[in-house]
Amino acid sequence: MNEPQAGILLPLPANARYLSFELTDPACAPSCLRALRDLADGESTVVGFGLTLTAALDANIQGLKRFPLMTAPGLSIESAPEAVWIWLRGDDRGELLHRSRRITRTLAPAFELKDICDAFKHDDGRDLSGYEDGTENPTDDDAVTAAIVATTPALAGSSFVATQRWAHRFDRFEAMSRNEQDNSIGRRQSDNEELDDAPESAHVKRTAQESFTPEAFVLRRSMPWAEGNEGGLMFVAFGQSFAAFEAQLNRMIGNEDGIVDALFKFTQPVSGAYFWCPPMKDGNLDLTQLGL
Repeated sequence: MNEPQAGILLPLPANARYLSFELTDPACAPSCLRALRDLADGESTVVGFGLTLTAALDANIQGLKRFPLMTAPGLSIESAPEAVWIWLRGDDRGELLHRSRRITRTLAPAFELKDICDAFKHDDGRDLSGYEDGTENPTDDDAVTAAIVATTPALAGSSFVATQRWAHRFDRFEAMSRNEQDNSIGRRQSDNEELDDAPESAHVKRTAQESFTPEAFVLRRSMPWAEGNEGGLMFVAFGQSFAAFEAQLNRMIGNEDGIVDALFKFTQPVSGAYFWCPPMKDGNLDLTQLGL
């Protein structure tokens, strides 16, 4: 019986590394993916595949597509055409480095490493803005329902993941008063309590998962990142499809009612991508849907 990759549902690790690869030699891809199957345990190493790879393998994953180009005044969210996405989870940054090098060597004949993002757990799960992230995340059975495919037999146990790298503009955020910061998020930073009188542009109101029809629940597994004096959030949302994520994003950029999320005052996504995360079977990635 197929099972989800365990790392999708486990609590966030202390450290993480995200690897994104482009396909450079389709003929070598099958052998590289078979080797990756032996390296990825689905728990400390979570794997996703993009449309550029599945198309090259002539594999049809129902529901997998390119990340949509979404624009709003002063905002453009670029799509990253990666073929393979890997989320390395662990406690030791050195071990993550060595594991990423092994994986990169394994995939090198067919795939080129295009991006590395090192992330970490901050202040017991807070974003670098100081606000708690993923407060309304589903848990237990609700998390499984939100994140894992169950209604499509051929894809049972798999998941779809939307990724975005957000870059915070700390100078803008630091110039805001605490009241303005709280109203932008829709919660008080001090106690994480939701503000009943927050403006409609507050992030909490823009993305309240139960306020959509149908409800738009995703399982967020986002983590802060930092390079030099720059930083932000690696947004990662698992779902049984991309519908819930797209509903939230459309409302955030004002497509639903013309109100743009106040979050964009101090942070902005610089890339976005979609991937399909295959299930596990007998302790290995199940690559049957890729024809392998």
